[in-house]
This record gives sequence, structure tokens and C-alpha cells, in this order.
Amino acid sequence: MRFHEFGDRKNKVMVLIHGVLAPWQVFEPQTEYFKNDYCVVVPALDAHIEEEKSEFVSLEKEAEKIEEYIKKNFGGRVYVVCGLSMGGKIANRIFERENIKIDNLVLDGAPLMKISVIAKKLMTMSYKTIVHKSKQRDKKTLENFKKDFLPEKYLDSYLKFADTMSDKSIENMLISVCDVTPLPCSNKNGTRILFMHGTKGNEVYSVKSAKKMQEIYGDIVSVKQFDGCMHCEIAVYSPNVWCGTVENFLKQENTDAV
Repeated sequence: MRFHEFGDRKNKVMVLIHGVLAPWQVFEPQTEYFKNDYCVVVPALDAHIEEEKSEFVSLEKEAEKIEEYIKKNFGGRVYVVCGLSMGGKIANRIFERENIKIDNLVLDGAPLMKISVIAKKLMTMSYKTIVHKSKQRDKKTLENFKKDFLPEKYLDSYLKFADTMSDKSIENMLISVCDVTPLPCSNKNGTRILFMHGTKGNEVYSVKSAKKMQEIYGDIVSVKQFDGCMHCEIAVYSPNVWCGTVENFLKQENTDAV
């Protein structure tokens, strides 16, 4: 894992965690938006590092590495942790572990509920095919990738880590996404939670996850639904809308405090 920091360390800390096959640069618009008011920390997860080959072992290991970085560099406290898709699942695991203090948690399309064995197999096969064909620079695969998953400006960054990504890392990521279920915690730190999701495609898992979080934690969980949008579509393709939604959620904390 590698960490990228933007802004002044004297400001409140914001952590942004990307998802499967997304480079950390997918958060560039968010970083620009928030870096004047926050110290923005963006990890490049294991198996997603451009500079060197790395292996994704487990969701737990990723959570531990982020926690250690926050403890070492920021005294173990974060104002807000945001995660997209698998990144949201990692963010939620950090929250559940309660080893660092998190004031606010933002989950976008986080698949927190266990996913069926059949769906897991299909997803694993699909991701392996995408990575294998990306290594071959298959034109159709890359065109579909740009259209449906990642804007073209991030494609080079994706290809750099895709070229070294192993099948084992993909399998481990899908185990983390599909097999790990929420573990209710005491929320001793009083963390506020925002859960964002779309309504199209495979967002059914995100919808179920949002409802489950509300069942577990009640009124501290706010849900924002983007009608007609695909998985993490707003964060990737309409980042200003995403940033405004997060900013309004964080401002609400200050309003509640007054």
C-alpha cells in the first residue's frame, strides 16, 4: 500500500479509499475540492500500486495498514473516512474495529452484505477476464471499461497496475467483497454515517447494505439515493455532485452540534 497526501496536516483529516480496479487517481476531483479545508489522504490499495507489484491479501490487512498510518501520522483520529465499493467495505471494517477514532463515515455503493456463491464466481471470472484482456490491450475491453467504469484520463494509471495484478489478488478481493458481512460494533466514538447508492445494475446489494446499516445503527445513518445511477457513477462521473453531497453531510454535523 502507498499513501498520497494533499493539503495541510494541521487541518482535519479526510481519507478516501478507492474500489476494485480503480486507481487512487479516481479521487483527483475530490482531492482538489477538499484539499484547502482538509488534509486529504488517499491510499493506493495493494494490487493497485503503479510503481511496483503488490498483492491484495484481505480486507482485514488493508484496514490494518490504513489504521497504522493514521495512528503514526495523525494520532489515531480521522474526521471523515470515505470509501467507494470495496473501499467502502474497507472503510466500514475500520469503523467496526474501533482502533482509531472516526467522526464521520461515508460509504458509496459499499457491498456490506454477503453475496451468493454463484454471483461471487461470476464476478471473479468477470474481473479476471477484464484484467487479462487489459494486459493484452484488447480494444473492445478497454473501450467498454472507459465507457462504463473509468474515465479515459485514468486509463494509463489503471493499466500500470493491471499489468502486474495476479489472479490470486483478484480472488482475494472478491472474497473480501462477497464473503465478509457487517460486524455490529458499539460505535463508542459516536460516528455519523452517510450511505450513498444508485438504483441501477448491481446496486441491489448496496440498497440492502444501506438498510442493514440503518437497522443496526438507527438514526446516525443517513441514506442518499441517486435515482437512475449505476454503481459509484456519481463519484466517478459527476464528482462535483458527490463532493457537494459529502460536504452537506459534514456541515450538518456542525448544525446538529449548535
